Amino acid sequence: MTAPVFLSDASALLSDPVRLGGEEGRHAAVVRRIRVGETVRLTDGAGNVADCSVVAVDPHGISCAVRARARVPMPTPRFVAVQALAKGSRGELAVEMLTEVGVDVIVPWAAARCVVHWSPERVDKGLARWRSAARESSKQARRVWLPDVREPATTEQVCALLAAAGTPVVLHETGHRSADEVSVSPVGDVVLVIGPEGGFTDEELASFESAGAVSMRLGDTVLRTSTAGVAGAAVLLSRTARWS
Repeated sequence: MTAPVFLSDASALLSDPVRLGGEEGRHAAVVRRIRVGETVRLTDGAGNVADCSVVAVDPHGISCAVRARARVPMPTPRFVAVQALAKGSRGELAVEMLTEVGVDVIVPWAAARCVVHWSPERVDKGLARWRSAARESSKQARRVWLPDVREPATTEQVCALLAAAGTPVVLHETGHRSADEVSVSPVGDVVLVIGPEGGFTDEELASFESAGAVSMRLGDTVLRTSTAGVAGAAVLLSRTARWS
């Protein structure tokens, strides 16, 4: 079994032993019940890693002797998921699964038919929930690069992402291409757009097509917005060296 991952400040990773305190340290000591002698992996979430042995534990955190340090490059190609806002906890569920599967950038998108919209005063709260979901899911998935959960994008901004991508894809149940007909370009980002519960409007689809996007369908079933992204990302990831 791989070592559990905990997040640490980049500067703290340079010390030896490394002290992991605060909420993360208390979680390791009290919730995860990490014990002296166990192996843990500490990361700053930006590719810097320290593989450690735990040498001391108290209710406020753990102290770790560094066995090895490494700099892990960001995986390529970069995967960008444009996720439509969803009602209830489905947005956070989508973020969790996109993070687990390996998506690098997650962009919230207020599509025309979204059931919910983030008003200006709710944006910070919504982003905090999504970023927290990404952070916790990253640790569960043993990631050393946390996904970048960005500010909400407009449809125009989504079109710009698609136009600049090496592999621009929109998931749609009546897509022109089946999943096995879509290949991944060796250069540029893979940008995947996941629609809302109410579906895309004709205007949105036309704009995405004008930006160069390929419309891809995932079989004959219609997936929820919270699960379509992870399915689509998995299909495309399987065609890259990232899953070799």
